[in-house]
Amino acid sequence: MLSRGPCDYAPGAMHAPLWVVIPTYNEAANVEQIVRATADELSRVAGADYRILVVDDSSPDGTGAIADAIARQLDVVDVLHREVKTGLGHAYLAGFARALAGGAELVVEMDADFSHNPAYLGDLLAAAQEADLVLGSRYVPGGGVRDWGLLRRLISRGGGIYARRILRVDVQDLTGGFKCIRREVLEGIDLESVRAEGYVFQIEVTYRALLAGFKVKEIPIVFRDRTVGTSKMSPTIALEAMWLVPRLRRSARAAIEHASRRRSPAGAA
Repeated sequence: MLSRGPCDYAPGAMHAPLWVVIPTYNEAANVEQIVRATADELSRVAGADYRILVVDDSSPDGTGAIADAIARQLDVVDVLHREVKTGLGHAYLAGFARALAGGAELVVEMDADFSHNPAYLGDLLAAAQEADLVLGSRYVPGGGVRDWGLLRRLISRGGGIYARRILRVDVQDLTGGFKCIRREVLEGIDLESVRAEGYVFQIEVTYRALLAGFKVKEIPIVFRDRTVGTSKMSPTIALEAMWLVPRLRRSARAAIEHASRRRSPAGAA
C-alpha cells in the first residue's frame, strides 16, 4: 500500500518529461546529499523540466522525513512513501508508475548511496537520444569499480557472465542499476508482471527490453562502493539470482507477447 505524503502525485500536477527515481531504505546519511547533487547536475544538463522522486520504504532511520523536508525546500523533488518494505523491484515499479503518471518520457533509476555518480547523468541523457534503454556499465571500456573486495568483484562479474550466457544476450553489465529508460520501453515490457527483486530485477528489465526489440546501449561508468551506511548486497542475493535467471527465458517472452497483444488493435478491441 502507498501512503499519501505532502508531495504525492495528483492528476494534472507535477508533470515533467524527465524523472529520476531513487529508492531508499535507511539512507538518512545519504539522502539529502544525493538528492541535492542530482538536482544540481540535472539543472545543469537538463534545464528545468525534470523531477526527482524518492521512493522510501518506511525507513526506520527517518529517511522519509528527511526526504519530505528536502521536498519542501526544492520544488523539483517528490516523495513516495511505501508502508511496507517489499523489495527494491517493487520500489522501482511504484516509482516508474508515478513517473509515467507524471508525464515522464525518460526515467532514470539510480541508487541513493553515491555509488551511481550524478555526474554521469548528462552522459546517460545524451545516449538516450539514440537508444531506448541506456545502461551505466561497469564492464565496458572506460568503466570500472572502486573500493570493492575480491569476493564482491567475483560475484558481480560472475553473475553477469552467467546471466549473459543463460539469456544469450550481448550486454556486459546486466546487473547494474544505473539506467535511463524511455517511456515506450516501460509501456512495452508488461511491468505489471515483473516479480523479480535485486539483481534479477535489473536483469529482467533489460532482458525484456531486448526481447521487445528496443535498442539498448551501454556507456561507461565508474561504480564506487558506498562510504556511509550499510550495503544491501549479500552473497545470498547473488545466489538467488543464479537460481531465478533461467526462469526469465520463458517468463519474459510470455510477458512481451502479452504486452504486444494488449497494444495491438485486435487486443484493444
